[in-house]
Amino acid sequence: MTHFNPNDPDRDTVIVEPAPVYSETTETVIVRESNTGWWIAGILGGLVLLAVMFILFNRQAPQTDDQLLAAEVAAAQAEADARQAAVAGQIAGAQASVEVARANAARAEADARAAQARASEPVVIEREVVVPAPTPAPSGPAVVTTTTPQQ
Repeated sequence: MTHFNPNDPDRDTVIVEPAPVYSETTETVIVRESNTGWWIAGILGGLVLLAVMFILFNRQAPQTDDQLLAAEVAAAQAEADARQAAVAGQIAGAQASVEVARANAARAEADARAAQARASEPVVIEREVVVPAPTPAPSGPAVVTTTTPQQ
């Protein structure tokens, strides 16, 4: 390629660059028809079809409205039973607490009475008692009858 230097005062000067070297090569591509892709796509499609059939046939039968209603009733009954048991437990706990409180109150009252009895001075009552003279014992053999007083 040839071109002129614009900065050169003498425009007569010509700069020549060597031409690039090109080489041409020929590439040969051989294309063969193949059905491998179609075989792979067919096998995958068959596997997908088998998986869909397996999923559809292994599903459980849908529940009817009666079965759903019966299940809801059973769940509501179980919840009511659980609540009733909880309330019964709370009542029993409250009754036990009342009984414990009564027992504590009775114990405290007994302790107070015992302390009061210990703190007070004993009361002494003196009186004269006339003792009758002993009756003489019979001198003969003892006779026991059904009407004899037993001592």
